[in-house]
Amino acid sequence: MLILDVLKECANSVYKNTRDIIGTFEGQQKFSMGAGGDISTKIDLIAEKSVFDTLKKNNFLPDVLGEECGFIKGNDHGLIVMDGIDGTTNANCGLPFYCCSLAYSSDKKLQSVTDAVVFNLLSGDIYYASKNRGSFVNEKKLDLTKKTGKPQKDMVVGLNISGLPENLFISISKLISSVNHIRHLGANALEMCYFAQGSIDAYLDFRNKIRAIDMAACYLIAKEAGGFVFDETGNDLNCDLSTDSKMSFIAVSDHETYNWIFGLIKKDR
Repeated sequence: MLILDVLKECANSVYKNTRDIIGTFEGQQKFSMGAGGDISTKIDLIAEKSVFDTLKKNNFLPDVLGEECGFIKGNDHGLIVMDGIDGTTNANCGLPFYCCSLAYSSDKKLQSVTDAVVFNLLSGDIYYASKNRGSFVNEKKLDLTKKTGKPQKDMVVGLNISGLPENLFISISKLISSVNHIRHLGANALEMCYFAQGSIDAYLDFRNKIRAIDMAACYLIAKEAGGFVFDETGNDLNCDLSTDSKMSFIAVSDHETYNWIFGLIKKDR
């Protein structure tokens, strides 16, 4: 079985095993602190168990890096990076935007990710990609290179400012006042997939708080759709795949948009 197919099966298992408990009092029960630094809830633990059970069923046991479990040594080559529920707060509060994020990497670097799945746990839409084979949503190919431009002020810009340090508000103020549509939806992996399908024109986060676990799958999906993902210095985004690895990034569909956004931000940094 192809690795991508295993990831899809894992995501479907998460969907089936969590859909009836998400949003319930039982699903919101809190347990210990997860490896990613947040308190694990019951839906998080059910989601991770679903992935482990599916990997075991397929006799595919690489290393695993999870938001709740941390690093688990496996017997097979490679690394599975999983966030069983990305957007747990949304799920527990009844906000309809959360997903399962799964990636496979041949090495422990973000740019080494070869297969990725992001499963919208509300709609059932599945985004997926394999390196050099393109990105898809429900078998429909995603292609940002065919996206038509729009006036900069009319762009939809995804911007995560939760917990943004006070001094950085000034640096993004020109960007915020230059566009009419700023959005933050609360599940990084799914927002990046919305960028990959062209619903969001640019997506950025300069808080240096996004974890590698959150980025592993959606990074490949965005790249394979023709997007560009840069770090805060303008280099192609890359990082270690570990529980401690955090980053800032900007995702755009063309260099012109990047130069415009970076120019606005750079003026006040």
